[in-house]
Amino acid sequence: MSKILVTGASGHLGRLVIKHLLETEKVPASDVVAGTRDPGKLADLAARAVEVRAVDFDAADMLAGAFAGIDRVLVISTDALDVPGKRVTQHKAAIAAAAAAGVKRIFYTSMPAPETSAVTFAWEHRESEEAVKATGVPYTIFRDGWYMQNLFHSLPRAVETGQWYTSAGAGKTAHISRDDTARAIAAGLKSEEGEGRTYTLTGDTPRTNAEIAELVSKVTGKPVAVVDLTDEQLAGGMKAAGVPEFAVPTLVSFDRNTREGHIAMATEDFGRLTGRKPQSLEDFLAENKAVLLGGGH
Repeated sequence: MSKILVTGASGHLGRLVIKHLLETEKVPASDVVAGTRDPGKLADLAARAVEVRAVDFDAADMLAGAFAGIDRVLVISTDALDVPGKRVTQHKAAIAAAAAAGVKRIFYTSMPAPETSAVTFAWEHRESEEAVKATGVPYTIFRDGWYMQNLFHSLPRAVETGQWYTSAGAGKTAHISRDDTARAIAAGLKSEEGEGRTYTLTGDTPRTNAEIAELVSKVTGKPVAVVDLTDEQLAGGMKAAGVPEFAVPTLVSFDRNTREGHIAMATEDFGRLTGRKPQSLEDFLAENKAVLLGGGH
């Protein structure tokens, strides 16, 4: 079996990918390597005989050693959004080091339709994908759809107040759970197929925010009305609510991206990779009723 390294292994997605490698795909722990900036955070994985390595995309001089002896590496995109372009530098350093270390296949987590997306950081994923392809190393790209968990940023407050402020209009999103995303990625990491492929991981039903609000109302028993705003109004509301200045344009671009139809796709790639159907939004919301009612998550 190939030696698989997952970067960002202490993050939400990285941990779930490793969980599915071990428990769903039955990859031996001895074939899994967890990469993180802080190995101390992964003592639980080390206790399960998973090798833990220090992997810091900002320390290019140590990356070659970090990837030594690895057959397949999953480069999980970083969360460095405060400085535009920082992620590209980080990703390119990791990708170049993986290629130099002789990794046989590079996997990268991207976003849907980065070529046309209105999201402010789409260009970072576009350039990172190009960097993967430019190495000449066999690759697979996972374009991760919008997580169902992202709805927790706005829905609990919307349930509390009865109003969901958005500029997404009639745009649709086929949300997918983070766990299902990780399940598909783990399947792809183990598979001998998919070389040169780009998978877009989504749920199976695109919905407008109004349709999502209706589902939320059914689950919680509380009315939730969508309040349609312009991008400028949405930005103003965020600033008034204390959202950090640097984050506002990106958050607004999510709604614009939805409104313009760039995230409306519903693909069958999850099923191709896993042989199963993704969790439905209805089931996810029902499972997380307490979170929607302000119970935290």
